[in-house]
Amino acid sequence: TVGGNMLIVVTILSSPALLVSPMYFFLGFLSFLDACFSSVITPKMIVGALYVTKTISFEGCMMQLFAEHFFAGVEVIVLTAMAYDRYVAICFPLHYPIRISKRVCVMMITGSWMISSINSCAHTVYALCIPYCKSRAINHFFCDVPAMLTLACTDTWVYESTVFLSSTIFLVFPFTGIACSYGWVLLAVYRMHSAEGRKKAYSTCSTHLTVVTFYYAPFAYTYLCPRSLRSLTEDKVLAVFYTTLTPMLNPIIYSLKNKDMKEAIGRLFHYQKRAG
Repeated sequence: TVGGNMLIVVTILSSPALLVSPMYFFLGFLSFLDACFSSVITPKMIVGALYVTKTISFEGCMMQLFAEHFFAGVEVIVLTAMAYDRYVAICFPLHYPIRISKRVCVMMITGSWMISSINSCAHTVYALCIPYCKSRAINHFFCDVPAMLTLACTDTWVYESTVFLSSTIFLVFPFTGIACSYGWVLLAVYRMHSAEGRKKAYSTCSTHLTVVTFYYAPFAYTYLCPRSLRSLTEDKVLAVFYTTLTPMLNPIIYSLKNKDMKEAIGRLFHYQKRAG
C-alpha cells in the first residue's frame, strides 16, 4: 500500500506536466492520504496478528482514533474536490483555469484539513470522557467509535445521534454533490462529438467513481446504519476493506486505467535505469 501510493506521489512530483494539473495534484494528495491512513492502522493490526496478547495503551488508542477520523475525513473531502474538478473541466473548459486555479486547490486542501481536524477532535474528546466499564476488550482490529461505544457504562444515544449527524455531513452531502457533478458530466460527455474525447472522459470518470464507491459504501454502512441493524463482525469485515484493501487498490486503479500515469511511470523508471 505504502509503496504503490508513494510511487504515484513520486511520479506526479517528477513529472512537470502532471504536477501543474489540478486533477493530478488532488490524485497525488489522495495517494499520500491513503499511505498515511493505512499506516495508522495496518502496522498495529499486523503486530496484533503475530502475538496472542493484543494490547494498546489508552493514549495510543486515542491517537489512533483521532488519526483515523482525520485522514478519512480529509479523503472524503478530497474525493469531492476531484469530482468538482472533473465537472468544471468537462462542462466549463474555458472557465477551468479560473475556477480550479492553484490558489483554489490550496484553499480546498487547507479547508479539508481544518474541517476534518475539528471533527476528529470532537470524536476523540468524547471518547476520552466516556465512563468505561471493567471490560477493556475492544471487539475490533483497531480503536473505532462503534466498537468502543459497546464498552460504555452510560447511555450513548446522544453521541450516536451526533455521529449520525457528523456522518451525514461528511458522507451524504459530499456524495450528493459528487452524484450531481457526474450527472452533469455524463450529460456533457453524451453530447460530445469526438469519440476519442468521450472515451477519455468516461475512463477518467469511471476511475474516480470506482474509488468513491470503495470509500463510501463501507463508511456509510458502518456510520449511518443503526447498531441494532448490524453486527460487530460486519463492522470488522468492512473495516479491513476500507483501511487495508481500498488504499492498496487505489494506486492500481489509477495507474492501470490512466494513460498519462502509465506514461509518466514508464518515463520515471526509464530515467532511473539510464541514471543507474
